[in-house]
Amino acid sequence: MERFFIIAPALIPVAYMVGMFAYFATCTAFGRQPVVQGVNRRTFSEIIGPFVTAYFLWLIQPLERVLVAGRVSPNILTMVSLGLCGLSGIAGAVGFLATATWLYIAAGVLDILDGRLARATEQSSQAGAFLDSVSDRWGELLVLAGLAWYLRMTPWMAAAMLAIAGSMMVSYTRARGEGLGIKLDGGTMQRAERILVVSFGTLVAAWCAASASTEAIAVHVIGAALGLTGIGASATGISRWINGYRLLKGREDMACMDKKSESGSILLTSQRSGASLPRTDSRAA
Repeated sequence: MERFFIIAPALIPVAYMVGMFAYFATCTAFGRQPVVQGVNRRTFSEIIGPFVTAYFLWLIQPLERVLVAGRVSPNILTMVSLGLCGLSGIAGAVGFLATATWLYIAAGVLDILDGRLARATEQSSQAGAFLDSVSDRWGELLVLAGLAWYLRMTPWMAAAMLAIAGSMMVSYTRARGEGLGIKLDGGTMQRAERILVVSFGTLVAAWCAASASTEAIAVHVIGAALGLTGIGASATGISRWINGYRLLKGREDMACMDKKSESGSILLTSQRSGASLPRTDSRAA
């Protein structure tokens, strides 16, 4: 019975999502996939591809239309998403894993909607983008910190710390690259993938924790989910790090070659015009 209460909040939305997925997949199979804007705004990974992205964005379109019609400020959605992440972290820290999962999923949906709402209502701005980016980092940190506290007396604490470090470095590497004029995105464990893995792992852990016979497994399930997140995020961050170095090194090498080519052109022009070059005393060498 305890497990029923854990999955009860998801029964209706899950049934709705399964039915809509069947409809979306059928339309796609017959070449009539519903039109969805903004699918290609993110770089896809092996976990979440263009089909899943298009389906999810299409699924939340009704909510998006309501928000657009109500002229809701995107910044409000950003701050509500951050608040939900904070509550999710607290719930996870004290052991209310199912509640933590639903709060984190809701925060993730709002995080998607704030940017789409800003573009749809022509409220996009650098200030709003900065607010959203920083709040995303704080929100993810709050959730992972709460789960780390839940695991504080177990060896899985190391997995939680790895998840925090990897997630932060993925975001930092991208931001640093943008500051230097290069685009560093892609990878297996981007933000959407991290939310998916952590939410699924936390929900399964909540299911296990609801029964005395499987309660001990909950720690290992959520620890494994965080470990997977940490390994994937670290691999993504390191991949971006290497790629960024190569891009910047290549740009510097090209600039050096262009400079040498320009110097050679000047020398050749001087020789053709008969201009005398400075003479060097060989004895001075």
